[in-house]
Amino acid sequence: MAGLMEMNTRGGLASPAPRSAPQQYLTFVLGGETYAMGIRSIKEVIQYGALTQVPLMPGAIRGVINLRGAVVPVIDLAVRFGQVPMEISRRSCIVILEVDREDGPAVLGVIVDQVKAVREIPAEDIEPAPAFGSALRSEFLGGIGKVGDDFVIVLDVDYVLSMEEREAMAPLPDQT
Repeated sequence: MAGLMEMNTRGGLASPAPRSAPQQYLTFVLGGETYAMGIRSIKEVIQYGALTQVPLMPGAIRGVINLRGAVVPVIDLAVRFGQVPMEISRRSCIVILEVDREDGPAVLGVIVDQVKAVREIPAEDIEPAPAFGSALRSEFLGGIGKVGDDFVIVLDVDYVLSMEEREAMAPLPDQT
């Protein structure tokens, strides 16, 4: 409790320390589990459409889409998390993200079963990811967030792609 209280100038206890401002997260469903991603990395959410298959891409990259003239790789998060490829339904969406890479930001899409809502989750309501009991590798996890009476798995979007997948997506050097 003392960690939540501030001392006033006379040495007495003051009002509780202000809570940090809640951050906004997009919540979505994948394989029956609810996940969340910070909205700062999200550019937009689009309806699932036809993907163009690209030979020799890593297994989690399901294909590419043309997004206003830009070629955007689309990741099947289920495959990325070591599960079977997800079945596309009428509620399936592609979440367009901007992730940091060593050579600068990259835009990519991730397929999700269903987008739920944008929720505010205070930092105090996000616990560190457990080291055990999760089907996901720990580098994907930003923590476990409490939303009302429910828990959501908060993803670290910068680790959605493995290094091999990032290298496969890297632009080819100019051969001229």
